[in-house]
Amino acid sequence: MTASETIKDTALPRILVFSTNNISDPGVDLAGSAHLHYSPNVVTISVPCSSGIRPSLIEYALQEGFDGVFVAADGEECAYLSDCSERTARNLATVQQWMEAHHWEPQRLRMGAICSVCAESFVSYVQGFSHTLAQLGPRGGQDHGV
Repeated sequence: MTASETIKDTALPRILVFSTNNISDPGVDLAGSAHLHYSPNVVTISVPCSSGIRPSLIEYALQEGFDGVFVAADGEECAYLSDCSERTARNLATVQQWMEAHHWEPQRLRMGAICSVCAESFVSYVQGFSHTLAQLGPRGGQDHGV
């Protein structure tokens, strides 16, 4: 049984993707224009810089029903901050601490560097993430810390 067959047997996880205007958005758009397949339950929000994604935004998305959050990070190509990767990683570490404190699986949060031509990488990331989330199952019964 393949990963996609396993996911078809269960409800598709809802994934929120934070994508950056200049770096990862073109790669995400390219995946769509190339008709590469990934879950229709992937929702993308554009931000200027991945380091500006505040922990509270990710926490809110999870509390409001997303099964997972993927941050398509700028990496070293950020036009705004030379330490963007480090700042983004610190913000995500804060969220993972919050998740652990509230009995949420930290695997529900992922980050990957997606560049402007990384359509196939983006699709691979979200397909793998969707598979992981399907294996974790629904978030029901957890302390949401609300």
